[in-house]
Amino acid sequence: MRILLIEDDVKIASFIEKGLKEAGFSVDRCGDGQSGLECALTASHDAAVIDLMLPHRDGLSVIETMRAEEVNTPVLILSARQSVDDRIHGLQRGGDDYMVKPFSFSELLARVQALIRRDKKNIKPMFLTVGKLEMDLLKHEVVRDGEKIELPAKEYALLEYMMHNPGIVLSKTSILERVYDYAFDPQTNVVDVLVCRLRNKVDKDFQNKMIHTVRGVGYVLKAH
Repeated sequence: MRILLIEDDVKIASFIEKGLKEAGFSVDRCGDGQSGLECALTASHDAAVIDLMLPHRDGLSVIETMRAEEVNTPVLILSARQSVDDRIHGLQRGGDDYMVKPFSFSELLARVQALIRRDKKNIKPMFLTVGKLEMDLLKHEVVRDGEKIELPAKEYALLEYMMHNPGIVLSKTSILERVYDYAFDPQTNVVDVLVCRLRNKVDKDFQNKMIHTVRGVGYVLKAH
């Protein structure tokens, strides 16, 4: 799942981004309202965390424009403004939830998960199934043949990407952009190492291998 984070405070943004990634989310992080709006309008996200006091364009303007452009991504407003009127104003202008700084990350994570769960327009499934491999996207749990598989954040993100695209060969470039959020470096073997670690969790103890290498192209997840 992918989260849009628009926050200009570098320390706060880094803290939130790190926590969300550790929880298994991919994060598009923007430091000002204008670049954040452009990202919101051009990419698909499961939820957004948006600060109100932003350079170039304030958070409420970003949210209003998103709604005017029919972008229905659920939005958690994050702000130092804590009066009841501020909260009401933020919700009336298109926010779905409002959280006051300073905040607990565990609460922020729970609220983001709740927004995704409540989003009735979210067409993405909460469960992914490929053969006997199952993934609960909200609980971040993976089960194969009834056996629970523990995965660190990067391995989980890679498997989620592959389970969203079963039978499709995914290039190293696309995996790097999706899982690591940086451009392809032809000299790196980080994808090969990551796939190897994932294989050791998903395939090692099972006769039927699901993760396959397509030489010179990439990797593919197959049910059979």
